[in-house]
Amino acid sequence: MFKMRSVLLFSLLLTSSIATADAQQSTLDDQTQLAVTIYNQDMALVKDRRAVRINAGSVSLAFRDVSTNMRPETALLRSLSAPGSVRVVEQNFNQEVLSPQKLLERYVGKTVGVIKTNPATGAESLEQAEVLSAREGVVLKFSDRIETGSPGRIVFDKIPDGLNDRPTLFLSLDNRGSQQQELELSYLTGGLAWKADYVAELSAGDDRVDLSGWFTIVNSSTTVYRNARLQLVAGDINRARQNMATVAFARSDAKRAPAPENALQESFSDYHLYTVERPITILENQTKQIALLSANSVPVNREWLLKGSDYYYRNAQGPAVQEMKVGMFIELKNEKTARLGLPLPRGTVRVYKRDSGGNIQFVGEDNVNHIPVNEKLRLKLGDAFDVTARRKQTDFAKVAGNEKYDYAFESAHEVVLKNAKKEAVTVLVQEPMPGDWRILAENHPHEKEAGNSAVWRIRVPAEGQATLSYRVLAHY
Repeated sequence: MFKMRSVLLFSLLLTSSIATADAQQSTLDDQTQLAVTIYNQDMALVKDRRAVRINAGSVSLAFRDVSTNMRPETALLRSLSAPGSVRVVEQNFNQEVLSPQKLLERYVGKTVGVIKTNPATGAESLEQAEVLSAREGVVLKFSDRIETGSPGRIVFDKIPDGLNDRPTLFLSLDNRGSQQQELELSYLTGGLAWKADYVAELSAGDDRVDLSGWFTIVNSSTTVYRNARLQLVAGDINRARQNMATVAFARSDAKRAPAPENALQESFSDYHLYTVERPITILENQTKQIALLSANSVPVNREWLLKGSDYYYRNAQGPAVQEMKVGMFIELKNEKTARLGLPLPRGTVRVYKRDSGGNIQFVGEDNVNHIPVNEKLRLKLGDAFDVTARRKQTDFAKVAGNEKYDYAFESAHEVVLKNAKKEAVTVLVQEPMPGDWRILAENHPHEKEAGNSAVWRIRVPAEGQATLSYRVLAHY
């Protein structure tokens, strides 16, 4: 009887000498310190420090358990215990990691053993077969037949060169120092990404919000980052290849000013750097969340917005009444007096509110860009149900111009706002005005918000309505 366990043990023993038979090994057991800086754009800087014993002179070192998504052209190895004593002569990085599929692919055209078990007796038999294909399953050629699928357990006599059980960087070194070295390998990698997620709970009166923020970190690499000093950079880094390594490694030896007590962030060039104060372990294929902030009873303003279009002012719209949706927004200011005052990285804000029975309900979400200190955070929750709008063009005429880009149009408009709520609301009517424009008549005063925008603030009574009428001359 052929024992499958002995074959598996033999295969596992071979993994310790993959690719380079005489290479000395460095594993995570040698790791003394790990620092990981993750950027917004699926990119991270890893600084892996290890205590390694290597021979003097020319030596091959297998630096195991690096990231599968490592960019080898950014790798930088240096000796911290004896700077300049270790020089890298050559390095090789094979991204293919050992798996049943990869093993089959490497054995196409080669012979494997196939172990079958007699269902009646439990006896095992070994038969030789050639692997014809490993795509979408396996095709095996026996001495008298061809079979597909997995007719039994497949046995391999060795692991092919270049196929590693763990992601490994192979380094040819010239060591002119001692055999005991403290080495640091720095490199850029994909497979690590982060984003910010926020949860906000509105008060019963919609005038306050409890805001929590989280760093959401996703590790899609096949590497564990154990007890790492974790930092997150908020900002859009230029991804030009020739500059990335320089920008990242420039901070390897930089001395950092001590962070203020309880502060997790600091300005870093034109970005913001968030440092997690305790060591963090990120497992393979793990999504991890780390608290960013928690602020209670932050003042907010609620806003209803009706936004028009500039084509209203250069075309006749006809007699039809246009039904329009009124957007619902909340706005808060990122300042210390509002219990915030921390640069908020780009992310998604999800807003909840409790109903009359005390049950939490989801009321909307919005994506926000980076919010510096003292800037406003504005969120669209959705479109109002009880606040509605109807508009129509009541007059339109071409009053001047016979050549291209020399036209003048005069138009009149009516916007009827209705409010079914039991409290009054203020609706902002925002109209983008084309060209050189002037309001000729209006029943509510407007504000010139920008060169191409007019805004009216219309108070709509509870369970009532209000009408905005205006006439505009647009020349362009």
